[in-house]
Amino acid sequence: MEHVMAALGGLARETHQEPASHPPRPGRGAMDWGDVRVFLAIAREGSMRAAGRALGLSQPTIARRLAAFETSFGGQTLFDRLPEGLRLNAVGEQLVAAAEGVEEAVLRLERRRAAAAPELSGTVRVSTGECAAGFLARCLSGPTTTALPSGITLELVDSRQTANLARREADMALRHQPPETGGFYISKAGTFACAVYRRRGADAGAWVTYTEEQAHYEPARWVQRQIKETGQPVALRASSMLMHLEAIRAGTGRGVLPCYVGDGHPLLERLTPPIPEIAAEYWIIVHRDLRRAACVRAVIDWMKRLFAEQRDVLSGVARERAATDAVSSSPLSCF
Repeated sequence: MEHVMAALGGLARETHQEPASHPPRPGRGAMDWGDVRVFLAIAREGSMRAAGRALGLSQPTIARRLAAFETSFGGQTLFDRLPEGLRLNAVGEQLVAAAEGVEEAVLRLERRRAAAAPELSGTVRVSTGECAAGFLARCLSGPTTTALPSGITLELVDSRQTANLARREADMALRHQPPETGGFYISKAGTFACAVYRRRGADAGAWVTYTEEQAHYEPARWVQRQIKETGQPVALRASSMLMHLEAIRAGTGRGVLPCYVGDGHPLLERLTPPIPEIAAEYWIIVHRDLRRAACVRAVIDWMKRLFAEQRDVLSGVARERAATDAVSSSPLSCF
């Protein structure tokens, strides 16, 4: 950590071009990690406002910290102020690699400190998609025997972009695809089956599907193939599963939903078996430095038990078994 900060400090002296006859006084050039973090956030986000949102800081605080960072480099501006935002200039570009080295070292220390904490309490931030987030949320106090330790608060972040686990944007992620590189612990959680549903008894021939910008999603591609084969129109395009659920529940049309959502809804009926080509596998992803943290380990274990316990619900088998049991217990089943 010290050698990284020293490298950044060395760049500051080079940028400032102080005479060699005036060596820095003790403590002079000491750099605040918060200022470095703001510099990187602006470089990545392209504006003070966006950097403030990313860091949870006000725009005046961002401006003050950037000014302090620039002052440490002799007062030279590190960004070009453009109508569309801030862009690194040549001087600022020279600092990015060293600043990222500081960031990596600080975050590594933070992850290891978190991993060393023995307390089974605190907040664990999980980045995932809408489907998995809904499942986890309902299982915190829903029909499950698997309980999360009482001292842990789960924070679910609905994000279709993979959070940067190295930068602690989240403590862990639950994603369709595991990363190909990086120092991560990866474990398959389970699979969400999907099927076609409509409002019970409704004459819903038209489709509810995703927007044109989401046409690459597997469910959207599958629905598009059905539209071409059947000639049925699209009644609604919407960007979230919740919108789809509300439209289908209202009788607007038919559409694809996770079986754990559709099978348990009293107003919906399933029109197809689970569709194998759009089943969604999910993977637990955690940075290796955080894997042993007591809270994170507890959430990993909770997720694994939850997916195992709810396997039949997620796969759509629970509904079929319930229907079979109902028929077999009927007085007319022997005929």
